[in-house]
Amino acid sequence: MRVLMTATLVWLLGSFATLQAQVLAAPAEFKAGEHYIELTTPAPTQNPDKVEVAELFWYGCGHCFQFEPVLQEWKKDLPEDVSFREVPALFGGVWNTHAQLFYTVQSLNKLEETHKAIFNAIHVEKKRLASEEEMIEFLEPYGISEEEFTKAWSSFGVRSKLAEAGRLAKAYRATGVPTLIVNGKYRIEGGMVGGFDKMLEVADFLVARERKAL
Repeated sequence: MRVLMTATLVWLLGSFATLQAQVLAAPAEFKAGEHYIELTTPAPTQNPDKVEVAELFWYGCGHCFQFEPVLQEWKKDLPEDVSFREVPALFGGVWNTHAQLFYTVQSLNKLEETHKAIFNAIHVEKKRLASEEEMIEFLEPYGISEEEFTKAWSSFGVRSKLAEAGRLAKAYRATGVPTLIVNGKYRIEGGMVGGFDKMLEVADFLVARERKAL
């Protein structure tokens, strides 16, 4: 009888451990209105064959600066059917200037090597990068001449990108940064979920949902 009771106890403990492991492994359930906002009208995405995650950001935002390394690590593990894009926020003044800087270096194929450097220049080196002269001087070590910068800065392509970013910001109905938008349908704000890691957890949850619908 004692052997039977011991075996039964071992089985029960094993079952409990298995159930506990399953609960811990189960993906978190997040709710609209509590952890993210579902947009009434979806915003356009770049590729309908992929799930898009967009970050609305500003180079001058301290939280965006802190979020950047966390976000870069998260991006490394994105599946092939998920795309990522940065969208600079245009809320007026130096926000618009920095957005134009973003699209200028992007048009010159220098974004990958300057994106982090621009953040560091503003938040670590305390440079404002609010004038063309400052930006030209800062970008010279990256092989961008004054002539190249000036031409790209006022180009039709950069102006078009700025207009598109303005339309996206309105479609996202965002009021602050950093903000994540999943597939043009869901807006995730740090203030709603309480931190960068939680923002990315919610993003993972929504990405998984959208991938099932592809």
